[in-house]
Amino acid sequence: MEVILSIFDLFLSPNQKKQLDLMMQLPGQTNFYKGKVRDVYTINDKYMVMLVSDRISAFDVVLPRPIPYKGQVLNQIAAHFLEATKDILPNWMISVPLPEVTIGYKCETYPVEMVVRGNLTGHAWRTYKSGKRELCGIALPEGLKENDFFAKPLITPTTKAHVGHDEDISREEIIRTGLVPEKEYEQLEKYAIALFERGRQMAKDRGLILVDTKYEFGKIGDTIYLIDEIHTPDSSRYFYLDGFDDRQEAGQQQRQLSKEFVREWLMEHGFQGKEGQAVPHMSDEVIGQISERYIELFEVVTGKTFQKHDVNYANMPNLIADELNKLA
Repeated sequence: MEVILSIFDLFLSPNQKKQLDLMMQLPGQTNFYKGKVRDVYTINDKYMVMLVSDRISAFDVVLPRPIPYKGQVLNQIAAHFLEATKDILPNWMISVPLPEVTIGYKCETYPVEMVVRGNLTGHAWRTYKSGKRELCGIALPEGLKENDFFAKPLITPTTKAHVGHDEDISREEIIRTGLVPEKEYEQLEKYAIALFERGRQMAKDRGLILVDTKYEFGKIGDTIYLIDEIHTPDSSRYFYLDGFDDRQEAGQQQRQLSKEFVREWLMEHGFQGKEGQAVPHMSDEVIGQISERYIELFEVVTGKTFQKHDVNYANMPNLIADELNKLA
């Protein structure tokens, strides 16, 4: 981190620097984990405090410059959909004391992510375009075009990597190797499809198509919980519904709301996260455009007006501590 800051220090505001350096000490804290974009505090081995930062990752690399309000966007979209899907299965969220912070239950995490795909897009399309006709053990039909709908949503799980790349894995391999017991994995599949169908309907109501997404699950005792984020631009891809069929028929690119535009910008500037590649400089203008796209996605997906919240990092630990005291 010190090396990155020495190079990009001139481009960061004082508040952004505080965020990059932030590590709180909370009452009852028993563990701290700094992820790619989230800082996670374990409290009394029972609860978790998740601070969603403005850091942004692409190709499993954390980019040097944060994106203003990105953390707030991700956290508030996730809270919106966690609330809207709690009738399908319980989830980890208890409260959202700050726009960037969620407090919830600590769960025993399953070591796989359930990726659900409704369209041949992104990684699935790149695999298909390369000539392969199998993804995570699932046979893909001939004759598909980029962004075509699958006959039914596909579950293409990946292993969970704290560092580096997640890896595709098949259903059969998950069960054969004992990563997840068969009956529990079957239940994860049912939950993943039910969540995806709910997400697709909610997206349709907002004039969007939920193209693909990922879900993470955990357990408390014998009860399965939905954990982490859900249907955010970091975990999901959306297309605009209006004009989709016409653009598909004409072979045009679809209008989308997702983090894919960040990946595309990086690829255009020669970066795909491969060894020896340097992250291209992202100007203030590029950073501002990315921030605006995240805010646009929030408003389109939720139907709510985004209210920018400038974080007071000095006071944040006290506000979170007050909320944790309510759980004592």
